[in-house]
Amino acid sequence: MGDTTIKKVSASHSPVGDMGQTYLVSGKHVSMRLWQNEAPQQGATTQREYETVGYVIAGQAELTLEGQTINLKSGDSWLVPAQAKHAYRIQKTFTAIEATAPPAQVHGRDD
Repeated sequence: MGDTTIKKVSASHSPVGDMGQTYLVSGKHVSMRLWQNEAPQQGATTQREYETVGYVIAGQAELTLEGQTINLKSGDSWLVPAQAKHAYRIQKTFTAIEATAPPAQVHGRDD
């Protein structure tokens, strides 16, 4: 029989990271996080060792990735490949869910 682990995580009891993200459920190979009511701002260009997929719940942002720019609004989803240089510019108060593989919060990957 395979792994039968089951987890439930309530956002109201989840840890919050240094960038304001709420860490939700995490498995061995993937984790979820919530960005809630992020104020308009320009983020720094960064490069991470994990892959990120996300879904916009509300608001609007611009994602610049390796010289390409896309606009993100409610209902849009996106992918940032591992090691890709990217930056977000939040244009309207932004709420989104992201999944990262491997988990972003493990082994200092979010530092």
